[in-house]
Amino acid sequence: MKKWINVSCPLIMIFLLASFGFKNSIKNQEVPKSLKVNEPTFFSFPKDEIFAEYPIVLPPRVGNSYVGFKEAVAFKESRGKYGVVNSLGYLGKYQFGIGTLELVGIYNPDYFLRNPKLQERAFKTNIARNKWILRKDIKKYTGLKIGNSHITESGIIAAAHLAGPGNVKKYLRSLGAHDVNDEYGSSVSHYIKKFSGYDISMIVPKRNAKI
Repeated sequence: MKKWINVSCPLIMIFLLASFGFKNSIKNQEVPKSLKVNEPTFFSFPKDEIFAEYPIVLPPRVGNSYVGFKEAVAFKESRGKYGVVNSLGYLGKYQFGIGTLELVGIYNPDYFLRNPKLQERAFKTNIARNKWILRKDIKKYTGLKIGNSHITESGIIAAAHLAGPGNVKKYLRSLGAHDVNDEYGSSVSHYIKKFSGYDISMIVPKRNAKI
């Protein structure tokens, strides 16, 4: 009996270990769907995500201040997420196009997505740039009414963020006849109305503003 136990116990252990390893090898051949990459992406940073060290925090009720303005624009653009890349390739919390980033001196989109402070600087710098380009139009049209919208500086600047300052000039100078939409259906007139009445006077117009 003792001899049988001495022989059988090692055999049983070998069988159990072999079975365990075999089951694990079979199981690990199946990659979870959540880990599969179905399409290539231009950016290495994951789409529609945010770094854990920058959790989403609802902004305070800051009224019509600059902080209120930028958080309102950010919520409309990306729900306030720094790491978002949309289906058209627009980047970050404020959904910048690569061309606009280059205009303000940013040439590395991956680094831009990983750097919330840089995104905030880019937004402020682009406002200064657009304020300079639209300075005459801001002075001329602020306080007027076009369609059902009262024209304000913040509405003009928000529309410039959406469609570029050139299209905002055309909208204002045509008294609303030249209105353009982005690929998701948002229009210059909608942004002018939605983001009117904020105080962004703290940002000084600057020609060719760069980071």
